[in-house]
Amino acid sequence: MASLLPPRVAAAEVFGHGDEEWWGALLPAEARLMAGAGAKRRRDFAGVRVCARRALRVLGFGPVPVLPGPRGEPRWPAGVVGSMTHCAGYRAAVVARPETGLAGLGIDAEPHAPLSPDVLDMVASPAERAHVAMLADGWPRVHWGRVLFCVKEAVFKAWYPLAHTELGFLEAEVAFQVNGDGSSGGVTAEVRRPGPFTVVSGHWRVADGVIATAVVAEAAAAWKSAQPPAA
Repeated sequence: MASLLPPRVAAAEVFGHGDEEWWGALLPAEARLMAGAGAKRRRDFAGVRVCARRALRVLGFGPVPVLPGPRGEPRWPAGVVGSMTHCAGYRAAVVARPETGLAGLGIDAEPHAPLSPDVLDMVASPAERAHVAMLADGWPRVHWGRVLFCVKEAVFKAWYPLAHTELGFLEAEVAFQVNGDGSSGGVTAEVRRPGPFTVVSGHWRVADGVIATAVVAEAAAAWKSAQPPAA
């Protein structure tokens, strides 16, 4: 994940399906939230918080609880922006300080598997469906529909903590850039509604059966679309 983000972002990740050792790493406030959860939910919740504390340590923070907000978004310590993700066999967290010029971060990971046509129709505009069809002609081993879905999830994770409103799948238009081997590249997403940013950019990669995506919202561009014009 770190390779998808600028050096001013601290990242931590773990591979594998986890074990009860992660459960023991939860702080008391986190453990109370998971007291009645099933084993998988506990592993996912604990695993990303192990990653979060490792990344926060890079920024100079001691162990602090990372509790979920109203929509499940992580509530970071004051002076931190960040994002977390987990999927089967993978968990990651990234954090940064806003004074480095970042207003928001969004990451997501998904298994590298086909996305059903029905779901693709729900999350992709006609232009995006044409875009991923063209990419599939050139790089047929990549499940482009799933990569698109993964990018949109990352965009929404950058959006919600700043806007405190949901962003619909069709309100972000995604365009990919592809590196030569077809397993990684850049991505740009244009958001088509007023809010904290109008464009975010980032990177994606497919490796070891996992799609990883990351986008950044630069502070200089944040809330640009919401500001009144100068008198």
